[in-house]
Amino acid sequence: MKSILLGLSLFVYAGLFAQQDEIYVKDKAAIGGYDVVSYFKDGKPVKGSPDFSVMYKGTNWFFSNRANADLFKATPGKYEPQYGGYCAFGCSRGYKAKTSPDAWTIVDGKLYLNYNTDVRETWNKDQRVYIKKADANWIDIKYKKYN
Repeated sequence: MKSILLGLSLFVYAGLFAQQDEIYVKDKAAIGGYDVVSYFKDGKPVKGSPDFSVMYKGTNWFFSNRANADLFKATPGKYEPQYGGYCAFGCSRGYKAKTSPDAWTIVDGKLYLNYNTDVRETWNKDQRVYIKKADANWIDIKYKKYN
């Protein structure tokens, strides 16, 4: 009985640990502490603050103000970046890559981040094709470790 409980506990723990890489975390916050709501409301990246933090998918998300934090809490799927905030172009190629807060686009009401602005230029040339590929690849790479 103890071995079954131990095995089950390890399985649950391993699953939780693996899921930590679903979201791109930098500086102990999702997407480096940038306020994901600001991309939609302000049309630009705005650094968030730990004072306005929301725990979502096991990760701290920072916001620049209480109103943005409340909007995210109410409908996180509306504001959460695609592919956990990893580079959308990288995901279209089958791997996870870090992102830059300045390299972003909103397509059909969804936020996509890229490695840098040069990669975003490539991404912008054929977004729909890259989105289709990234959507298919995300199923396989979602919980893989990001190095």
